[in-house]
Amino acid sequence: MYPIGYNGRMQSLRQRVQQAKRIVIKVGSSSLTYPETGKLDLSKMELLCRQLASLRNAGKDVVLVSSGAIMVGLQTLGLTRRPHVLSRVQACASIGQTRLIMLYQKFFSEYNQTCGQILLTKYSMIRKDACMNARNTFEELLDMGVIPVVNENDTIATDEIEFGDNDSLSALVASLIHADLLILLSDIDGLYDDDPHTNPNARFIDEVFEIDEVMDVAKGSSSAVGTGGMTTKLHAAKIACASNCDMIIANAKDFHIIERLVAGEVEGTFFAAKSDPNFSFEACVEEC
Repeated sequence: MYPIGYNGRMQSLRQRVQQAKRIVIKVGSSSLTYPETGKLDLSKMELLCRQLASLRNAGKDVVLVSSGAIMVGLQTLGLTRRPHVLSRVQACASIGQTRLIMLYQKFFSEYNQTCGQILLTKYSMIRKDACMNARNTFEELLDMGVIPVVNENDTIATDEIEFGDNDSLSALVASLIHADLLILLSDIDGLYDDDPHTNPNARFIDEVFEIDEVMDVAKGSSSAVGTGGMTTKLHAAKIACASNCDMIIANAKDFHIIERLVAGEVEGTFFAAKSDPNFSFEACVEEC
């Protein structure tokens, strides 16, 4: 049986979320677009920024890990299909990233918030000097009350475009800055013991305390839970929880869920932090 908690214990753990001071929130491209057209949903994007601005006003440190550069670049160029040539995909990422950050700046400024852009690759994060520089930059931005907007640097890192995902990146960022909570917003309510899109009897898993016990759940279900797939989300959970950071997978259909989660409401799947004394940040970067 998978570890589903009793209501009392569940409420206690969710109340712990209310005390989180430093929060990393990851959103994927599908969470920012209309499903019918694949184009940016500006109203939803504005709501996301409003939710994060409210967290900042409440005294939280907030980091946003946002996908979408390639998708926005394709739309800007009027392309309906992702190019097969890598350099052309990278060109789309270059164009799209500037437009994406411009939109975030616009929406955050409407709520009197400032955002800053941080583009990372696993190559830069695995080097100790570059990693320390990245951590120092995050700390300075958060100390100044700025909301860092993070993405992979798809314009120069080839394997990130081919195999990368922002689930793992967000967990590495959470580990790097010693975050208290990581929220992965996806196109599914959380973790099930089977693919709920194909199995109507799939059982929802409220809480996970031992990630290794649920790793088999992810097999064969990647197409149902967004680009990264459930496997990458559980891998992200292993990184975050070993870094003493709680994690929640929740549905991004309505970004109001952010305030509900931070208020301690029971939604999504909660992964309890379990600090690992043998945790190696460098080894995790290499595995991504």
